Amino acid sequence: MAVTAAMIKALREATNAGMSACKGALVEADGDFDRAVDILREKGLAAAAKKAGRIASEGLVWAYITPDNSVGAVIEVNSETDFVAKNQDFRNYVIAITTQTAASKSPDVRGLLDEKWIDDESMTVNDALIQKIAIIGERLDIRRFERFEKQGSGLLVSYIHGGGKVAVLLELASDVVNDQLTEAGKNVCMQIAAMNPRFVDKDDISDEFIQKEREILTQRANLEERENASNNPRYKVKPEQILQKIIAGRLDKELKDFCLVEQEYVKDSELTVDQYLKSVGKEIGSHISVKRFARYETGEGMAKKEENFAEEVSKAMGQA
Repeated sequence: MAVTAAMIKALREATNAGMSACKGALVEADGDFDRAVDILREKGLAAAAKKAGRIASEGLVWAYITPDNSVGAVIEVNSETDFVAKNQDFRNYVIAITTQTAASKSPDVRGLLDEKWIDDESMTVNDALIQKIAIIGERLDIRRFERFEKQGSGLLVSYIHGGGKVAVLLELASDVVNDQLTEAGKNVCMQIAAMNPRFVDKDDISDEFIQKEREILTQRANLEERENASNNPRYKVKPEQILQKIIAGRLDKELKDFCLVEQEYVKDSELTVDQYLKSVGKEIGSHISVKRFARYETGEGMAKKEENFAEEVSKAMGQA
C-alpha cells in the first residue's frame, strides 16, 4: 500500500513522532495505521506524545564556538525538572545540538528541527529530540538559539556559568587577537552574566524604549510627590522644572545600568567596562570594541510549575 503525505501527517499528529520516523513506520506496516503506531511505540518514539502538555521550564543553556573561531552559537533546551538538567546524557545532547546550531543556516527553531541530525543523518533533529524524550522520560524543548558569524577582525568568546544556568556569547572587534584579548573577552562575558545588561551602548537604545522609561519614571516621581504631600502637610511640592531634572538624572543612571560599556566593571569598581577595554587595547596596541552579545538564562521569562513536597507525595500516593 502506498504511503501518502496525509497518512504521515495523521500519524505524526497522533504520536508526536518525527516525520521520517512516521514514514518509516507506515512503510514497515504496509500502510496499517494501528500497526504503525505500535511500531513507533516499540521503538519508544510515540512515548513523547504523552509528555507534550507538561511544563518544561528547567534545563540548560549552552554556548559553543567553532575551532576556527568563525561561528558561535548559544542555545536553551528545556526539561521538566532540574534533576534531568543535571543528567549527563541530557547534557551531552545539549552540547551536540549547540554544535549543530553553529553549523546550521536555519533562522529559527522550526527550521533547525527539520535538518538532518549531526550525529545520525538517517534522522532529523526533531527525530533525535523525540528519541531523547523517550529515553529520558520528560518533555524536552529546544526553546531558542542565536548564532554569530564573526564580522571582520576580532574574536568570539563564550562563557557558561553555573554549569548551564547562564550562557553568554560575545563578539569583540580588534585588529590584534591574542591571549590578552581572550582574557578580556572572558572578563566581559562574566560581567554580562553577572550584571545582565540589555544593550551594548546608548546608540543601541531605541527612542521608543527611552520614552517608555521616561514615562515610567515620571509617573513614579509624581506618585512620590503626592505621597510626600499626603504624609506631610508642610511638604513643599517640587516645581516642575526641578522634578524634570530629577527624572532626567534617574533616566540617565538607569540607561547606564542597561548599557554594557557604561556599567561599573565588576572586577574594578574604579573603571567602567569601556575604560577597562581601553586599558587592554592600549596594552595590546589595538582599539577594542563590543560588537554584540547574547545572554541566555535558563527558564528566563517562563512560568514555572511550583509544587510543595507534601502535595507531590500525596499525588504519587493517589496514583499508586
